Amino acid sequence: MWQRIREMVIKEFRQALREPRMRAVLFVPPLLQLIVFGYAVNLDVDNAAMAWMDHDRTPASRELLAGFEGSGRFRVRARPETEGELARLLDRGEVVIGVHVLPGFARDVARGRTAEVQILVDGTNSNTASLVSSYAGQIVARYSQQALARQQKTRLVARAAPVNLGMPEVTSRSRVWFNPDLRSRDYFVPGVMVNIIMLVTLMLTALAIVREKEIGTMEQLMVTPIRPVELMLGKMLPFAAVGLLDVALVTGAALVIFRIPFQGSVPMLLASAMLYVLTMLGAGLFISTISHTQQQAMMATTFFSLPAFMLSGFAFPIRNMPEVVQWVTYLNPLRYFMEIVRGVFLKGTGMETLWPQMLGLAVFGVAVMYLSAARFRKRLD
Repeated sequence: MWQRIREMVIKEFRQALREPRMRAVLFVPPLLQLIVFGYAVNLDVDNAAMAWMDHDRTPASRELLAGFEGSGRFRVRARPETEGELARLLDRGEVVIGVHVLPGFARDVARGRTAEVQILVDGTNSNTASLVSSYAGQIVARYSQQALARQQKTRLVARAAPVNLGMPEVTSRSRVWFNPDLRSRDYFVPGVMVNIIMLVTLMLTALAIVREKEIGTMEQLMVTPIRPVELMLGKMLPFAAVGLLDVALVTGAALVIFRIPFQGSVPMLLASAMLYVLTMLGAGLFISTISHTQQQAMMATTFFSLPAFMLSGFAFPIRNMPEVVQWVTYLNPLRYFMEIVRGVFLKGTGMETLWPQMLGLAVFGVAVMYLSAARFRKRLD
């Protein structure tokens, strides 16, 4: 038995690696996809284009402008003079935020009255708009605290002795765990790895077996002494090795190129990756049993991968989905591996925390492998 499986594995490796282009396809595209998506999938807002309209033109308003420019979040692209010019800049998409300092701003700040600053944000992209609005609000609030502190200091100096008003003060200190710099790339790149490994392993298995059917070699294999289970293992083991090599490749690229922190255990990541790869290979085997041509296999792979990607929690939190959809995500192996990878990379969590996800991935993998093997054996018999 093992002799026949070994010969089948050798045959698959020779067939997959005999052409230089095929060798490049197995390893170069996953790396290129990681680099492209790693740089493209970034929700951080830096150097947002801003229009500054100052109708006060005082040192106080210029200090507020310095707060925006010094934050590193905004870059002044235009200085409109009228509200119509500001509206046109927002309409054409030349700026994402417009700040209008109203006349009398410095006077109101000096007298301790409410000073108004109008902030207009382009809400076409809701995520960018919420981040830009939050950053602008923080800068204005920081300026307000500094102005209030200066006023209190001036009043204390003017008095003969400090007066304790007995008013309690409440302060808060925030500490962000696991991703202290709030870099969205640290969150998304591990998710990109999950999707790349899915596409590679799924297509390899589905297309390889369908190709045997198209060129007529499947019938030749069926008349040999090899049994269906041996043929299935001989087909899957080489692609499992390729999938694990791709896992190591994209993981190393994520650490070296994007400097993604890795807080967890390598054996933990490897063990969960083996379960995930075997699950995807089983899904690819199942697709191959229901497909007659490589085009059908490609379409079936796309039909599976797109919903799996959308329901994996990669970009959209599962807890924000409708409850029915949340239950559907439990049938998605990407959900389990997505949580495992992000937990291992960012939180350094281990088996004691991630065992439910690993168990779910293992159960799903065994089920899909059983169904795929049963249908594969039925087709061959």
